[in-house]
Amino acid sequence: MSRDLLIVLGPTCVGKTDYSIGLAKFYFSPVISCDSRQIYKEMRIGTAVPSASQLAAVRHYFIQDHSIHSLYTAGKYEIEALSLMDRLWNEGHRTLVMTGGSMFYIDAVCNGLDDMPDADPSLREELTRRMKEEGVDSLRMDLKRLDPEAYSTIDIANPQRVLRAVEVCLLSGRTFSSFKLSGAKPRDFTVKKIGLRRNRDELYDRIGVRVDAMMEEGLLSEAEGLYPLRHLTALQTVGYRELFSYMDGECTLEKAVEDIKTNTRHYAKRQLTWWKRDESIEWIDL
Repeated sequence: MSRDLLIVLGPTCVGKTDYSIGLAKFYFSPVISCDSRQIYKEMRIGTAVPSASQLAAVRHYFIQDHSIHSLYTAGKYEIEALSLMDRLWNEGHRTLVMTGGSMFYIDAVCNGLDDMPDADPSLREELTRRMKEEGVDSLRMDLKRLDPEAYSTIDIANPQRVLRAVEVCLLSGRTFSSFKLSGAKPRDFTVKKIGLRRNRDELYDRIGVRVDAMMEEGLLSEAEGLYPLRHLTALQTVGYRELFSYMDGECTLEKAVEDIKTNTRHYAKRQLTWWKRDESIEWIDL
């Protein structure tokens, strides 16, 4: 029996959740999430976890089933997702539906990721010192020089992400982005990718509406509860770090909310830039 994986991808706020649920019902499949933040159980509002009715419509996997206290990587996702998919296919499913916007997670499942070098304590200490003394812009310029593609696609507003990318470049002698582009690992299933997109103005409007809805639902209270843990890697993400800046007295709440909208739009643009290189994606305009 054939094993097929149908991946619904696209920028944040485009409408992947409802679309994937419709496909899952058609194929009698669960929905396998590949969102690197919805996986954390402590982060519900700020990650736009599917609603109770959406979760009840079909079985979902990788939604709020890990803790922010344990480091989770695309490499771990590759192992766990492949194991889950193998079990589901063995149970009789033919087509499985996966959805999300985390580019590295999708690449990990489809192609596998090279093993990146482990952190070197002395280099990590030196880069951390530079970031504190010179600011993250110093490392951003290093990344732009060492790996222009990574500079244009990763979240350069995330200091830890920038530091890690520079660290990998220096340790490996390769670009950070090359670890996702090397030869694909063999897979015993076929992949079809459906990309969802909207015109830019409509997408940006949807982002604004979502952020306002998150604030009304209690995002600020959620972020306040997580504030003592703001140093954790999982919380170095859009929607939380801007509110942490507000709590630190660096800006007004109104400015923090506008920054969430702006940075979310920037993230959506990076997602689309990343997927432009993938000619296998079948794009659908919503």
